[in-house]
Amino acid sequence: MNLVADLAIAALAILLLLSFLWIVRFWVKHAKDDSTVWQGEIRRLEKLDRLAPPRPGAVHFLGSSSFRYWKSLAADMAPLSVVNRGFGGSQIHDVTYYVQRIVVPFQPRAIVFYAGENDIAGVLWSKPKSPADVRLAFEKFCRTTHALLPNVPIHFISIKPPKARRKHWATMQEANRLVREYCATDSRLHYIDIVPALLDESGNPRLDVFRWDGLHYNDKGYAIWTAIIKPLFA
Repeated sequence: MNLVADLAIAALAILLLLSFLWIVRFWVKHAKDDSTVWQGEIRRLEKLDRLAPPRPGAVHFLGSSSFRYWKSLAADMAPLSVVNRGFGGSQIHDVTYYVQRIVVPFQPRAIVFYAGENDIAGVLWSKPKSPADVRLAFEKFCRTTHALLPNVPIHFISIKPPKARRKHWATMQEANRLVREYCATDSRLHYIDIVPALLDESGNPRLDVFRWDGLHYNDKGYAIWTAIIKPLFA
């Protein structure tokens, strides 16, 4: 009996040690802006693609967890053919790193892009980025994508007015301005301004459109996005 108990304790200790090492490795990768931290999520998307390959010519919604949590995306955008490519708490450089694997093979009609919010907030121990950093990262994403898909339109959704990240709002607004200016330099780039619809009468971010975490939208928030985005592809 003592041997069994000792083995159980040893197994638990090993499990705790492995969990601790995984957390440390996860933290270090985020601190270094190492995009391989999302390999698990990307493999999950690739597995889904093997089981049910996306149809060529769909609109790909590509970016961070604001898309990943949009569970009703396909129904909201119907009859438009869409593919949800939101992953993790990704930043713009992460999306660029994986675009060739999760988007390019399927020849999308267009890309709807949402990222940059995590860049500025410095999600998960990564260093916060400046508005200029966001603009440059998005430019790199566009150059990388257009080198492989020269004619695909890219639609940048403006960084949303925050609830949990209110202290970053001024910085996010400046990033939006810089990205909007950049989009104006290329006819293949489009800036989708969702900000006005998500402010209250006093010009402050609406609080009724968020889930409990204060970061991601509830159904009301996604309904607003749908009303703005869907007509662009009618």
